[in-house]
Amino acid sequence: MTNSGRKPDEGERYRAILETSARLICERGYEGTSMQEIAAACRMTKAGLYHHIQNKEQLLFAIMNYGMDVFEEQVLSRVQGIEDPVERLRACMRHNILLVTRGWSKEVIIILHEHATLTGEARAFIDARKKRYVDFLEEAFAQAAAAGRIRPVDPTIGAFSFLGMVLWVYKWFKPDGRLTDEQIADGMVDMLFPPVVAAAGEGQPGTSSLRVVPARTATGTDSSEKP
Repeated sequence: MTNSGRKPDEGERYRAILETSARLICERGYEGTSMQEIAAACRMTKAGLYHHIQNKEQLLFAIMNYGMDVFEEQVLSRVQGIEDPVERLRACMRHNILLVTRGWSKEVIIILHEHATLTGEARAFIDARKKRYVDFLEEAFAQAAAAGRIRPVDPTIGAFSFLGMVLWVYKWFKPDGRLTDEQIADGMVDMLFPPVVAAAGEGQPGTSSLRVVPARTATGTDSSEKP
C-alpha cells in the first residue's frame, strides 16, 4: 500500500522495484546481488519479481534508464533554458553534484559504477543517452569560449574535465564528513568557473584575456588592496 492507503498501480510498483534494487546493488555490487535477494528486499516472491523483470541484466538496464530519466529531470531540464553558457555550466555542475550525493539517487550511481556491465543494444542505448549530455556540455563550452567568457578550450576537453570532476564525487563524498554536499558543490563550481569579467576593451569573440575579479576578504576589502 502507498502512504495514501491506496493500492499502488503498476507504474508505482515498477518504480519501487527499480529504486529498491538500485539501493541493494549499490550496497553489494551487481555481481554480488542475487535476484532472490532483490525479490526479498522488494517483499515479493522471485516469481512475482519475474512478472515485472525478465532477467537480471534487463533489471540493470531498467535501473540505468530510470536513472537517466531522473538525471534529465533533476539536472538538464533545470539548466537548458539558461542563456549565458557559463552560468548554464555552473548551474549544471551544481545540480549534477547534488544529484550524485543525495541518497535517493542510487540509480544514477549505478549508471556510473556499473557502466561496463551492460552489453549489446541495452548498453548502446544507455551510451547514446549519456552522449547527449556530453554534447550538451561541449556546446556550452564552445559557446562560452566563442563569447570570450572563458579562455579558448577544446569543447571535448572541457566537457570531459567537467564530467571527471563531477562524476567521481560519489567515490569520496561522505554524508557525515566535514563538508556538506552543498559546500562541495559550491566549492567545485567556483574552482572550475571562478567569477570573471572581460578586461576593458576585450571579451569579444575570439579573445582570451580575462581578468579575475579580486576576492573579498573577511573584512570586506579587496584582497588586491595593500593593508
